[in-house]
Amino acid sequence: MAASLSLGIDIGGTFTDLVVLDPADGRAVIWKESTTPDDPSRGAITGLMRLLEKGGIAPGSIGRVVHATTLFTNALIERKGAATGLLTTEGFTDVLEIGRERKYELYDLFLEMPAPLVPRPWRRPALERLAPDGSVERPLDVDAALREVEALVAAGVTSLAICFLHAYANPAHERLAAEAIAKRFPALSLSLSCDIAPEIREYPRMVTTAANAYVRPIAATYLDTLEAALQRAGIPGGLFLMLSNGGLTHVAEAKRAPVQLLESGPAAGALAGAWFGRHAKLDRVLAFDMGGTTAKLALVDDGEPIVAWGFEAARTKRFLRGSGLPVQIATVELIEIGAGGGSIARRSELGTLHVGPESAGAQPGPVCYGRGGAEPTVTDSDLALGYLNANFFLGGTMTIDAGKAGAALGGLAGTLGLDAARGAFGIHDVVNENMAGAARVAIAERGRVPQDYALLATGGAAPVHAWHVGRKLGVTRVVCPPGAGAGSTIGMLMAPARIDRVASFNARLAAVDWDAAARIFDALEADALAVVAATGADLPRRAVRRLADMRYVGQGSEITIVLPDALTPDTVLAAFEAAYRSLFGRTPPGAAVQFVALRLSLSAPMPGSGGALRLDGLGAGTTALKGHRAVHFPDAGGEVHTPVYDRYALPTGTRLEGPAVFEENESTFIVGPGARIDVLADGSILAERIA
Repeated sequence: MAASLSLGIDIGGTFTDLVVLDPADGRAVIWKESTTPDDPSRGAITGLMRLLEKGGIAPGSIGRVVHATTLFTNALIERKGAATGLLTTEGFTDVLEIGRERKYELYDLFLEMPAPLVPRPWRRPALERLAPDGSVERPLDVDAALREVEALVAAGVTSLAICFLHAYANPAHERLAAEAIAKRFPALSLSLSCDIAPEIREYPRMVTTAANAYVRPIAATYLDTLEAALQRAGIPGGLFLMLSNGGLTHVAEAKRAPVQLLESGPAAGALAGAWFGRHAKLDRVLAFDMGGTTAKLALVDDGEPIVAWGFEAARTKRFLRGSGLPVQIATVELIEIGAGGGSIARRSELGTLHVGPESAGAQPGPVCYGRGGAEPTVTDSDLALGYLNANFFLGGTMTIDAGKAGAALGGLAGTLGLDAARGAFGIHDVVNENMAGAARVAIAERGRVPQDYALLATGGAAPVHAWHVGRKLGVTRVVCPPGAGAGSTIGMLMAPARIDRVASFNARLAAVDWDAAARIFDALEADALAVVAATGADLPRRAVRRLADMRYVGQGSEITIVLPDALTPDTVLAAFEAAYRSLFGRTPPGAAVQFVALRLSLSAPMPGSGGALRLDGLGAGTTALKGHRAVHFPDAGGEVHTPVYDRYALPTGTRLEGPAVFEENESTFIVGPGARIDVLADGSILAERIA
């Protein structure tokens, strides 16, 4: 039998989602398994065996495996990475500590800044110096560098970041040091800034290189373990990893630069929003992905999520910009807007209701899971409000204890002076308002208006909350695609191979050496092409975009623009000014423009990606109405006798009115009163607020 099927595995904080897709006809089989935090691959393989049994699928028929994980991000947050050292230019060993010297909360006298990934004793100087243009001011003393590294190895360091001043302009010293270190200490994992983040600004470049070094040994061990487990399971297909930029790469590239995977899971959610949005013929989508631990939002314009060229990891204050570690990688622009289904509700010190950010995770999980959780969570409140069905949780495969959830909610409500029902809706409403508030600010910062978008919900919890979040945002259209509970995993299977590369290019527009720019782009494209070719992607259908970081001379920050096909001073200036106006409304008259960096993005479709999606039984036309139950809708006065539908039995073209509950194995879509509901051609359910 030909190995033609695709398998997606997305390991989240609470559940591990698995999807097998047949690209020939779009048939998809979905399974959700509880994540095993002690060994994430164990839960993934357990879920895989159950998925194959459910679908009657032979392991040998799986031709490729696509994977996303939060493991590396969690290692940064929890400070559970490798013992990492830093070798940097003499006089710059404290850059990681000093940072930008900015306070993200100006008047907080007890401000907590993100702790550096490399402790002070493990940051060692190298005797060398380059000028900003890359010329050598002081040659590298290789022997002195080796003595410093020898001391680090003796202290227990297993991974080393090498980040020399101005190495983005000339990588010679870093490469010379790495060659000597690798020869003397072959077991030491090395990360070079000229390979990981060849861009200006010492602090973010050093943080990015240190972050890569911090997770690199973990990534190598984890990926080797996962590959071996897949082989033992009889799966012949190659393993591909989801990158933060919304593309795929092969294992070797992921091991080389695992920092590119830090936002891989959330990026897949944004891709799913874009893909389902295109199939539902929606140009503008707010991709709302809410799982068991976090909720994130991505803006999708014209069918594509916005890509940024950096983000903050491991924030000390979850929603405050500047409180995290700046990482210079290409990433789908994601907005963390709130908590997840496992987020814990508590009474605050002020006597008010507080929800999250602490999560019950997979172990012990919400109280209703019956695994030892004692504090009520968002999932417990959703169950008490009638949004979830205790007898059909994960399609009936998981036993839920509604009594325990009710007791825990009642206890919390009592400390707040509320009855149990009001306390339960309070939890649901607080988390919705937190998400809507964060989304309003983030959308406004990008010059957008929520009302212009449709809210598309993926993840196990998003369809439960999307209707009420949309109401708070003023969004009139809410969409729940088929298989929404495993939407991120479906998005991964539709992703192309993609590589983003960058090179420093500091030149005024009026004095640019266009031949030099062309040579840089050619080198970047050759590098990206080699990586993408190794994935087996369809190279004849590749797409290449050339971009540049540019600014007005004298500015301290730049913007990234897509360059025109014909590179001339006039065309580039026009493109830059148009992008600048879209962000800031006007351009300063007579100001000179300069390049800061050149970027190249190369993507190509993966075999087996794209096409349609067909869930087993979807639209079969059997009896769709499962019954009625009391569901809490505050705008309708409280509990409402609400019809409950089998999502799989709704044929295309069905039109209903809200309120309604739509149940499928992986999620539940809640629609309130005053809605017109349509089942679209691709199986998505569109709920439009008309009252």
